[in-house]
Amino acid sequence: MMTPEEILAVEKNIVLTLKNIYDPEIPVNIYDLGLIYEINYDPTGTADIIMTLTAPNCPMADMLLEDIHREVSKVPGVEKVNITLTFEPQWDKSMMSEEALLELNLL
Repeated sequence: MMTPEEILAVEKNIVLTLKNIYDPEIPVNIYDLGLIYEINYDPTGTADIIMTLTAPNCPMADMLLEDIHREVSKVPGVEKVNITLTFEPQWDKSMMSEEALLELNLL
């Protein structure tokens, strides 16, 4: 049985991992870009990620999902990764972190 602190540590490591995955078309990580809507980690080892893309017809979608699955699977405590792709709400630049906006000179 995991303690609440251990669960938080795994969730933090999932976020740190997502911050190292970049949209191939934009020089900003997918977390700060605002593509990750929700992360739910179950102590049984399952990470459920709800996310979107900058556009429904993103040509790099398969590669991006593959990267997320591969990298999050490496996080200690994660045995299974489920990714749900949604377009509700539709992504827009207001979802980006301040760091991402600065990186792209949008502030």
